[in-house]
Amino acid sequence: MSMIRKNLLQLVFSGSFMKRWNDKLRPVEFFEVDKQAQKMIVAWILYFLNQDRLSSQALKDELALEVIEGGIFEYLYRLVITDIKPPIFYQIRSNPSHYRQLTDWVFEQLEPRLQALGEGFWERFQDFCRRPDSDSLGKRILAAAHLYASQWEFSLIQGINPWDQELEEIERNFKHSLARFEDLNGVPELIGEQPSPLKSFVHQCGQLRFQKRWSQTPRIPETSVLGHVFVVACFAYFCSMAVKACPRQRANNYFSGLFHDLPELLTRDIISPVKRSVRKIGDLIKEYEAQEVERRVFGLLEEGGYERLSERLKYFLGMELGSEFAVSIIGDNIPREVTRSELFNEYNQDRFDPKDGELLKACDSLAAFIEAYTAMRNGIKTEQLQQAVFRIRQDFTQVDLGNGLHIGSLLADFD
Repeated sequence: MSMIRKNLLQLVFSGSFMKRWNDKLRPVEFFEVDKQAQKMIVAWILYFLNQDRLSSQALKDELALEVIEGGIFEYLYRLVITDIKPPIFYQIRSNPSHYRQLTDWVFEQLEPRLQALGEGFWERFQDFCRRPDSDSLGKRILAAAHLYASQWEFSLIQGINPWDQELEEIERNFKHSLARFEDLNGVPELIGEQPSPLKSFVHQCGQLRFQKRWSQTPRIPETSVLGHVFVVACFAYFCSMAVKACPRQRANNYFSGLFHDLPELLTRDIISPVKRSVRKIGDLIKEYEAQEVERRVFGLLEEGGYERLSERLKYFLGMELGSEFAVSIIGDNIPREVTRSELFNEYNQDRFDPKDGELLKACDSLAAFIEAYTAMRNGIKTEQLQQAVFRIRQDFTQVDLGNGLHIGSLLADFD
């Protein structure tokens, strides 16, 4: 039996309702799921730029999983304590007894949903939360990424709240806190006053929070492209665990999910019926996206001296193979497409750097299904949403990802 359940998927998606900075005047609504996506994009950059501090590839892979799971753990914890403002939470955390009481309560709320992921995951979650002040490289990367993503949001509201007496203190705290991480490669470029390729790239990714999905269809909640990719990344990680993907494949599937819609920054979110309505229009869109991403993203990073970062991002996006949903490995330093059967029978080993594009496609559709399903449950039953739910059910009725993870059965749980 699969360890993925409806209530786990809905828990991950629930960050799409959770508002941020809701005591400030805001140019747009800020949602937790968007912030988490930008945070994990920054965390990937910092992980990639600092992994060479470790002596072996095995330790680098361990760091990748520490960053990914740590990000998921922090998000899940945050979902439970949503009503506690950050200053209050930090006061609670500074008192070990109070923090322990709060954390035990969080465990009570999450245990029914998370234990299905296995004892190992549940134990790692508890251990992570019980050691909030750990100074490991993974936790420092996550802390720096969290601060940067929050400061990015703060910069958008600062100018329109001139009367707010809290803002000067908030700004000072951000600068002081981020300065503690200047020893991490990449942080000085991100927080410096001068333009940098890393900063431009993160800004480009951050813009995806302003780009709404299903833009022609009213929905509650409205979801952004940025929030969507974070949900897909989490789904991909859980599904990778369920099918017993090797550690490198789990990390690759997560990061591929996190970046899979990056080209939509350049073309906007073009819904599937439009892509399919005119012969070959989907291919034309893909070709245009590839050209623009090459020019505005990869070119930017490579000209700034980040060729390896760009190369890795290209692998996540499947640029050499023509699709982010290609099942692939790297052999002789060259990406190569393989069948999913070959992936698990021959290549499910870290040394092949595997990536499961079919699993990623299923998770992308799962996230779209939950977006449409939730809007309908909230009373919005447009023809577009009904068609989307029907089509995804039809497309995935027979899809079995292996080891008991049957997408059709999972969708059947949603009445």
